[in-house]
Amino acid sequence: MINTLATYLSYEFVQNALIAGTLSAILGAIVGYFVIIRSAGFAAHALAHIGFAGAAGAALVGLSPLEGMLLLTVGAGVGMGAAGDKVNRSDMAIGMVLSMSLGLGTLFLKLYSGYAGQAKAILFGEIFGVSHEQIIKMAVLSVMSLGALAIFSRRLLFASIQPRLAEGRGLSLSALSMAFMAVLAISVTLASQVVGILLVFTLVIAPAGIALRLCRSFWSGIIVSVILGVIAVWIGILLDCVTGYPATFWITALFFVIYVFVESYCRFFTK
Repeated sequence: MINTLATYLSYEFVQNALIAGTLSAILGAIVGYFVIIRSAGFAAHALAHIGFAGAAGAALVGLSPLEGMLLLTVGAGVGMGAAGDKVNRSDMAIGMVLSMSLGLGTLFLKLYSGYAGQAKAILFGEIFGVSHEQIIKMAVLSVMSLGALAIFSRRLLFASIQPRLAEGRGLSLSALSMAFMAVLAISVTLASQVVGILLVFTLVIAPAGIALRLCRSFWSGIIVSVILGVIAVWIGILLDCVTGYPATFWITALFFVIYVFVESYCRFFTK
């Protein structure tokens, strides 16, 4: 098996997959930590489905799915951020946007001549199809997003835990929310390149959720979340090479097993 893995690691498409997966896992794990403490999971879910329409529409007009998703999700994310708490309270509105986005995405894919293959790549990811050019774009987006988070993460954490107190001290909750939702949109877009639109929660929610169950401090939670995300992605990609079963399956299965183990331990063996 070691020789087989060494052979696969020499292939450029596997190296590209590992780089793309690492970038997506790092950004998703860090952003996902804030998603959970801000209770913005439904918003992340909505952005993924909105991105489906963007990716399908991009294929129709000759753009890459990454570009289409990025344009639509960032725009929608900034709009959600501007609405603030109103979005979190309006499940019906978000549900309707989700339904309409899926409908538009289906229509765009139907109009696109490469429907079958494109649909599978958008919905479930195609990690081994990531090109060198896409990696460069992903790296730039990741650095920009992490840089932005580094600038306002302290204020974002304060506003997430004590929103009324933060507002009373002069912090603009709307501006912070818009900035965070833009970063979340980028994270969702990158994660979809690995696991697809339907399973984007795997990289954005799972590692951070598990880390929050294990860690008490902010930095330990972030570090554990990143480690879990990167390890799961690497194992999933390498198991895909060896077994032929999709990396998405292995990544989601690994996170599920870890979650069940951690949750059982926390419930039955800790006070």
